[in-house]
Amino acid sequence: MQKLTKRALFTCFASVLLVVPALFRFAPVQSQDSVPLLPGDGVLRRIQVPILMYHYVSELPPDADVYRVDLTILPQMFRAHMQYLRDSGYATISLDDLDSALLYGTPLPPRPIVLTFDDGYIDHYTHVLSTLREFGFTGTFYVITGRADSNDPAYMNWTQISEMAAAGMTIGSHSKSHLDLRNRDYDFLVYELLGSMESLEAHTGYPVTTFSYPAGRYDDATLVVLRDLPIRRAVTTHPGMIHTTDNRLELSRIRISGDTGVPGLAYLLSNG
Repeated sequence: MQKLTKRALFTCFASVLLVVPALFRFAPVQSQDSVPLLPGDGVLRRIQVPILMYHYVSELPPDADVYRVDLTILPQMFRAHMQYLRDSGYATISLDDLDSALLYGTPLPPRPIVLTFDDGYIDHYTHVLSTLREFGFTGTFYVITGRADSNDPAYMNWTQISEMAAAGMTIGSHSKSHLDLRNRDYDFLVYELLGSMESLEAHTGYPVTTFSYPAGRYDDATLVVLRDLPIRRAVTTHPGMIHTTDNRLELSRIRISGDTGVPGLAYLLSNG
């Protein structure tokens, strides 16, 4: 009886040894129609990279309201920001660079930073482009394509947008109309998202791989549509600067306001 008991225990233990390793094997490679748990090389990475969010870079108009004041940084202060970044050893990268680092471990410079500019205002062409060139920086500009279609003088036109792209700047989508994307039907979202991407690619000749949610507003339905588009990374208005491999469509940023001086910028870069 004792021998049988020992044999039974051994048989049970051996069975466990055969089963347990199978529980910890990686899932087989999935088909192209399925979404892998971890994209890229399968390694989950966390990388700290500040993504700065600018809006207007211009002088304030006489009738500026509180919202315009908050969204506007003066050109001389913007230049001081860029001077600080260069003096502090920061190097600009694109969101595609960040994506490659997260997916495959592609090396980044010692102090990487992403500069983003929302809405496609005319001052991005008249003020920002020359300042970035002066410091050897690049930026990502999120364009509302409907404004360019209508030749709104407050925004960049298609010729200027194309010149920005040819100068090495990344042009991303900020939708066609800058409307709230929440609680919308599928056709509306496809028109606003895919429609803006197709316009940008047709005018600039470059693929669109990054997106910014209008006013930071989106919902699960927005994410469902965006996942089916060739967008590598999308940015929000959520604060922070830690990014992970598996979070493609909800990257955090650091908001720059009208009262953000150089000390304020330094604080934000140190504290997120």
